[in-house]
Amino acid sequence: MSAAYVDAFMAYMTDARGVSANTAEAYAHDAVQFMDFLAAIWGEQRSADFASVDYGVIREYVAHLHQQKYQKRSIARKLTALRSFFKFLVAEELAGANPAALARLPKLDHVLPEFLYPQEVAALLAAPDADTTLGCRDRAILELFYATGVRRSELVAITVGDIDLQQRQMRVLGKGDKQREVLFGEPAAQALQEYLERARPQLLRNRSDGKQEDICFLSKSGRALDASYIYKLVHKYILEAGVSTGISPHALRHSFATHMLDGGADLRTIQELLGHVSLRSTEVYTHVTTKRMKDVYAQTHPLAKGGSEQDE
Repeated sequence: MSAAYVDAFMAYMTDARGVSANTAEAYAHDAVQFMDFLAAIWGEQRSADFASVDYGVIREYVAHLHQQKYQKRSIARKLTALRSFFKFLVAEELAGANPAALARLPKLDHVLPEFLYPQEVAALLAAPDADTTLGCRDRAILELFYATGVRRSELVAITVGDIDLQQRQMRVLGKGDKQREVLFGEPAAQALQEYLERARPQLLRNRSDGKQEDICFLSKSGRALDASYIYKLVHKYILEAGVSTGISPHALRHSFATHMLDGGADLRTIQELLGHVSLRSTEVYTHVTTKRMKDVYAQTHPLAKGGSEQDE
């Protein structure tokens, strides 16, 4: 599969399907992996013989993924990518049909989103040393993550002009380049104001080229941060705060939604704030709060375990 096909497929995903650049790149990677599989079974010369791929080849590929110990979720994603890839190939008249559309996606185990309890969030937000320049920045990042529930990719794209401290709201560019407004409270507003007035100007002065930067959150050298750095940054403070083991930085987004629902927010409001296209994506948090309710009941009610003790 030539670089030209990869580029054309990625352009199709971003322009025609409206997915993010990161998603398009992931789908293209999955398509290239499938082409590598074709090269292994057919030879390099036929690795781009898309018209000859039928349902049997797709089934053989799925069996290969199972043999390679891929998880069900990864296999489902790769099949979804192949469906989009062959849809693109049919549109470009490079294949006559979409054999991946016939393949049944693996039934996924129901996995509830991981989240932090409020006291764990408090410990996490207090972890950075706000008296230092980078600690002041990091406190603002953590506060904004929890206050708004934004994604890492959305946070690194926020500009200074997107933030309205007076109204405590912020413009966010989400998946599919869809813009939405998110809200934040007084703690996040204070942390942001402190960062913008004290820490950010210091970071900006560290730029070697002396140029101004519109992106809000800057690195030590005064340049825009990337999403991978944000992941490492949040993970570092999760470890320092000693909160729940196995928690990923994305848990701050899940914690935002879970705590909003616990506090009485309706699903439509949470859906809008999170930028979910479908309400089904938001409904998973109702399962989280129901599980929490059952856990609390089992731990606190004297008859929860089937006992018969009575108050005397």
